[in-house]
Amino acid sequence: MLGDIDRAKIVITNYHAFRRRERLELSKGGRSLLQGRGGEALDTLETEGQMLQRVMPGLMGMKNILAINDEGHHCYREKPGDEDRGDLKGDDRKEAEKNNEAARLWISGLETVNRKLGLTRVLDLSATPFFLSGSGYAEGTLFPWTMSDFSLMDAIECGIVKLPRVPVADNIPGGEMPRFRELWKHIGPKMPRKGRGKAKNLDPLSLPTELQTALEALYGHYKKTYDLWEKAAIRMPPCFIVVCQNTSISKLVYDYISGFHRQNDDGSTTLQNGRLELFRNFDEHGNPLGRPRTLLIDSEQLESGEALDDNFRGMAADELDRFRREIVERTGDRRQAENLSDQEILREVMNTVGKPGRLGDAIRCVVSVSMLTEGWDANTVTHILGIRAFGTQLLCEQVVGRGLRRMSYGAVPQTLSLPSGETFEFEAFPVEYAEVYGVPFSFLPCSGSTTDPKPGPIPTRVRALEDRIACEITFPRIDGYRYDLPAERLEATFTDDSKLALTTEHVPTKVENAPIVGESTIHTLDDLKNRREQEVAFLIAREIHDHYFRDEQQNPKPWLFPDLVTIVRRWLRECLTLKDNTFPQLLLLAENAHDACDRIYQAIVAADSGVKRLLPIPKPYDTVGSTRFVDFDTTRPTYKTDPKKCHISHVVCDTESWEQKMAQVLEDMPEVIAYVKNHNLGFLIPYTTSGDQRHYVPDFLVRLDDGRGPADPLNLIVEVTGERDKDKAAKVATARNLWIPAVNNAGTWGRWGFIEIADPWDARNAIRAGLQKGTSP
Repeated sequence: MLGDIDRAKIVITNYHAFRRRERLELSKGGRSLLQGRGGEALDTLETEGQMLQRVMPGLMGMKNILAINDEGHHCYREKPGDEDRGDLKGDDRKEAEKNNEAARLWISGLETVNRKLGLTRVLDLSATPFFLSGSGYAEGTLFPWTMSDFSLMDAIECGIVKLPRVPVADNIPGGEMPRFRELWKHIGPKMPRKGRGKAKNLDPLSLPTELQTALEALYGHYKKTYDLWEKAAIRMPPCFIVVCQNTSISKLVYDYISGFHRQNDDGSTTLQNGRLELFRNFDEHGNPLGRPRTLLIDSEQLESGEALDDNFRGMAADELDRFRREIVERTGDRRQAENLSDQEILREVMNTVGKPGRLGDAIRCVVSVSMLTEGWDANTVTHILGIRAFGTQLLCEQVVGRGLRRMSYGAVPQTLSLPSGETFEFEAFPVEYAEVYGVPFSFLPCSGSTTDPKPGPIPTRVRALEDRIACEITFPRIDGYRYDLPAERLEATFTDDSKLALTTEHVPTKVENAPIVGESTIHTLDDLKNRREQEVAFLIAREIHDHYFRDEQQNPKPWLFPDLVTIVRRWLRECLTLKDNTFPQLLLLAENAHDACDRIYQAIVAADSGVKRLLPIPKPYDTVGSTRFVDFDTTRPTYKTDPKKCHISHVVCDTESWEQKMAQVLEDMPEVIAYVKNHNLGFLIPYTTSGDQRHYVPDFLVRLDDGRGPADPLNLIVEVTGERDKDKAAKVATARNLWIPAVNNAGTWGRWGFIEIADPWDARNAIRAGLQKGTSP
């Protein structure tokens, strides 16, 4: 469905943007002066329309809008008339009020969009589709509109996430639960309850003993993991995350872990280096490390989209300075570092934890207020420490979930031995663990060694390398094919292939209707049947015109539209068959309309006796793809490429050996200027088989000198064929007979050719023979 997605107009925004902003900044005195005594309060907030214009200017005036709410458990209308927060007190009550305010802002923003523009549908996506505390509904209850629920426990049991390990026993007698399981219960009264701005002169070395012990114990296991990863030559360190109640606690823990300067009575400072060696941000001489190992972050501030407050900026000033210097060292561009805002730098660091070659690749520990961005995708987290209240299992799930993304999704051989002596061989994901303290999460603990936290298979990063930019290969991205017909008047010759029968076999009970002009909405079949038949003819004619009849600059040819309407009306009379309970208005459904358009267009092409020139239909944007955008991780076998022949670092091998053999052949051929394996490259050839629109992914793209010199290379599509089938025949025929002629006729993307190779071990001879026979245009 990528073709359909490419047609969409997409706006990505944060729900905080729905808050109406001040249009006029006034001081308190200025506001009073303008308002006057007894006057009505000044309304200086932007209107709903102005807010929408700011948030989604690209959608203004559009219809058929779909809203997709990521982390949708924060988006709901609280229970009407329910202001009671139950037994919630203190921090729990404040958190409930904050959740309700966020939910109210989010859903109100969507309601505004619906009133002003119209929403076709709203989809909520969430790992925790439950009502939050203080919502007025039973906490943890699934949203009644939930269509599919796959719980965290299901994911843990299936092995598709890391297995969280929690304390299940300790050597302190008498407790119902191990102390490190419910850490906040024991240390909460001893911790500061105010944010950093209201709590002064706190000593990081005076943390409660239980907390220091928990940090040391969990760090000890982290160090074993770190050493094992180093021996396994894993390029990035494991990550230890600490989730704190407020900014005072986060700053204390951050200083205790990474080091801080203590103020002396005479005004001088003395460095107190971090108590956890691997997390120190200072070397043994007291000098700040060029690349910090521990990151202090306030997730809520980053998510809000607002500027960092002065308090947090002061706390993170040292980090920010060092990250700016690192940007200069990496890029050599001082202006880039100076132009980036503080929150942009911190967001980039946090989002690139565990990603080699990125700004956050050296981070070993993240100390966070709130619970980290919920979409945080770091997969190197191995240890989690909760230093906050956990009033609900939902909150426990959310915090633990930050550390459960697996590093590897490559299956490895396993052996199962039964008591009877029988053994079974199978493949499964290797077990990966996340060690968790301080989160009273209720689930069955997993078994396994606590002293041997082995990592899974090491993924390989496959990416475009900047120093190989000379080997870059570009290619056209097209949606389909059309003919440049010389006639200025259109006719159609209908045949049996032009006929279409409508049935109720696959008709839905509700449809999403997209008329030519006007409102887009959901209709029942009865509503659809009431539409005028003339609208059907105009819709199909408009679809044919917009898709097929444009010039080389993609400008429409409106003078052809009357002919198209006439042809469509004739097709409706002569070629459309209505079976039981069907009616012509079913052609207003997108799938039926596309089917009709294809048949009518082929009839128009058949009727034109002039010279037809086949041309491609480019994608509406990003019409040129490139190897420079390749960057992904894989656990599949890989082959390191020749830096003189390939822009991409590796060839990914789906089978035992033929991809590697093809790469070696191409690297050894002097005719080859550059090549690339078409894996995650985005090079697709649209084709049709059995009436279905599909996309074909060829194996290799090769740029070679076919005798015209390097300045005029041939771009050769290479397909290595195994067993032939009907689908493969349709792919190859489309590539040869449609894609290659259309792209070459356009003349915009150079010269292109196609070759099919049956034996990779004879590829050199096959390519050279193909060139002699005229594979090139």
